[in-house]
Amino acid sequence: MNTVIPAPLRMVEAVAALRLPAVSDRRLQVLMDRNNEGALRPEEHDELASLAELSEAFSLLRADALAVLGRRP
Repeated sequence: MNTVIPAPLRMVEAVAALRLPAVSDRRLQVLMDRNNEGALRPEEHDELASLAELSEAFSLLRADALAVLGRRP
């Protein structure tokens, strides 16, 4: 079911600007690089999965907000 509710423009713009904090984004990149190199430690696997899931969720929210604003990602 699609429901339309009004939202303040500043709220939609804030969602369109969502990003991982810089420290988390750098950590995600380090973990992805280590994973690609086959050097990821077992305890880092869950951390990588969590950060990747969060990053993907932000990307999907941003895409929806940008569509509402009529902008391209």
